[in-house]
Amino acid sequence: MDIDNIIELIFSIAPALIVGAIAYYFFKQHIENENSRRRFLLQKDLQKETFPLRLQAYERLALFLERISPSKLLTRVNPTSSLKEDYESLLIATIEQEFEHNLSQQIYVSDQCWSIAQAAKNATIQLIRKSTMLEQTDTANKLREVVLTELMNKPAPSKAALAFIKQEVSEMW
Repeated sequence: MDIDNIIELIFSIAPALIVGAIAYYFFKQHIENENSRRRFLLQKDLQKETFPLRLQAYERLALFLERISPSKLLTRVNPTSSLKEDYESLLIATIEQEFEHNLSQQIYVSDQCWSIAQAAKNATIQLIRKSTMLEQTDTANKLREVVLTELMNKPAPSKAALAFIKQEVSEMW
């Protein structure tokens, strides 16, 4: 008789346990779906707010690269004396100032994009320094001429960086 009572108790509790397990499973799934939906909506709202900031950062980086492009830099920044060393220092200081002005943009662009922009800046400075060391460069105006002649043979360092930025921005759409 004890076994019959136990079996009867199991048969009466089993449907409740099954229904409880199914209810628990569905409730858990519902909570997970609701949390996922909330995260998605939060991320969507956050992206809606940060997208213009990211786009603006890419614009400012593109402007930076345009401004340090040697052909534009040399026409914008005139030598203050005829000494090539003074002009070299002025050009490098201008590039560094432009770079420092845009340092905060790195938080909105990819690490790779920022590294490429830094590499373009460093390559432009290197180009100016190498041109200054050439024997044929004896004045500030000759430095301008040598750098511009060098750019006729190969593209400016900032050109490749600009192409990368354009590619990265096109992937944002």
